[in-house]
Amino acid sequence: MSKFLNQCGVAERFITNWGPDESKRDFLDRLFAELPKTDHGRDGLLRISTCLIEQKTFPDLKNWEDSAQKIKDAYQAVSKLRIYQAQQEEESESEEARQKAREDFKKRQEEVNRSQQSLQKLTEEFNELSKRLGDQRAGYDFQDWFFRLLDFSEISNRKPYVHDGRQIDGSLTLAGTTYLVELKFTASQSDATDIDTFYKKVSSKADNTMGIMVSVSGYSQVAKREASGPKTPLLLLDYNHIYLVLSSIMGISDVVDRIRRHASQTGEAFLAISDFTG
Repeated sequence: MSKFLNQCGVAERFITNWGPDESKRDFLDRLFAELPKTDHGRDGLLRISTCLIEQKTFPDLKNWEDSAQKIKDAYQAVSKLRIYQAQQEEESESEEARQKAREDFKKRQEEVNRSQQSLQKLTEEFNELSKRLGDQRAGYDFQDWFFRLLDFSEISNRKPYVHDGRQIDGSLTLAGTTYLVELKFTASQSDATDIDTFYKKVSSKADNTMGIMVSVSGYSQVAKREASGPKTPLLLLDYNHIYLVLSSIMGISDVVDRIRRHASQTGEAFLAISDFTG
């Protein structure tokens, strides 16, 4: 038995501590009480269990007066050990699954908290920017802010650039469609002239290119009519659409998708958020 225990990783110093007056049962009782106390001991206990489970014959029990009964008892003991180990493994796997679920839930909570904090910061920055509505410097700051909102929303985008002498406020891509972006941070509503200028920028690009104008102060009725029409490539957003996103009610992609669907069905480039349920 000493050789068997040694092969299973039981420390030599413990085995040699087996006194001549101590029975095998008493020694094993003492051994199994000590092993669970350390990581090394628990590993040894697992190895002992594995070795016993793999045992299919019991040559040491032969040639005894009650060999048949001893071997029968040994088979039953190994069978019970297999069942016990299977239960332990199942419980261990279940505990690991529960632990993973707890960790995943905690991770999702942390992500949600970070997301809420980031959105709250963007909201506070937009509110501060709104106090400077109409200021030229604030217009450039609004550009930076808007593309940080796109980054937060994980929407592929390109920052402002110049093409063929025309200033492009940037672009974004959703569901395979590229939208040129026009940002208006003026105190007055965007008018027909703004629509006409943006329309020319969009229509000079590839056939599948569309345009999104974001005018914080909204649009005149004439501007809305000019932007609308059969197969209009323009979608119009105002500050209400922005606050819909900042309030976590809808994402930017959902807002754009809703307005585009409306434009496809009616030819109208603008859809007020009060009509989103229609």
